[in-house]
Amino acid sequence: MSARFLGIADVIETPSVAVVIDVMRAYTVAAWAFARGAEKIVLAESLDDALALKARRPDWVALKDGPPAPGFDMVNSPGMLRSVDLTGRTVVQKTTAGTVGALAVKDAELVLCASFVVAEATARLLRARADAHVTFVVTGEDGRADEDLACAQYIARRTDEAGTDPAVFLRRAAESRAAHELTERVREGVHPDDVALCLELDRFPFAMVAALEDSLMVLRPCPMPSPLPADGDPV
Repeated sequence: MSARFLGIADVIETPSVAVVIDVMRAYTVAAWAFARGAEKIVLAESLDDALALKARRPDWVALKDGPPAPGFDMVNSPGMLRSVDLTGRTVVQKTTAGTVGALAVKDAELVLCASFVVAEATARLLRARADAHVTFVVTGEDGRADEDLACAQYIARRTDEAGTDPAVFLRRAAESRAAHELTERVREGVHPDDVALCLELDRFPFAMVAALEDSLMVLRPCPMPSPLPADGDPV
């Protein structure tokens, strides 16, 4: 597999396969939402759009980055979300980088949204498809966020090499600017366990696939494919 790593602004042409990475915290939160029973996640283009969707469907759960705000049910924190029962619910998510990255590649043949908590399932799905070229969208800090780049590089490596050691990639994420800001509560809407939850490798056995449904970009869980041999695996 040939992998390229781009910031959101660098995505000029629509890729065939895109993996959108937001470790801290959009796609860790999304994975937790599915683990807590959510049926689907609608990725909103703006805060106003998220509120408009919520107004039309009051039973939907709206969440955003930063502090609590009128009209929103929750903030973008895995630590806060992990105890919420979302069984059968639809979540509307708007974040600073993660949702923007997914919408930037909405016309791709396949869009996966990922973080460390679904890394293995994402790699297996890529391996099962055997695509020649994959674009990883590194959403944070204009493509320079080391937690997102580390995760993207780990998934890319893991797709081709089963024996890839995750330690160095997780360490880079733990030492990233985002991890520091969350730990020091520089950002708002933070739970003390957020960083640790974002660094839980392969916590969930599903990948997350986004696709257009009636003009909305909708994220859904996809069960982990059965293992296929990678380079270095016994046949």
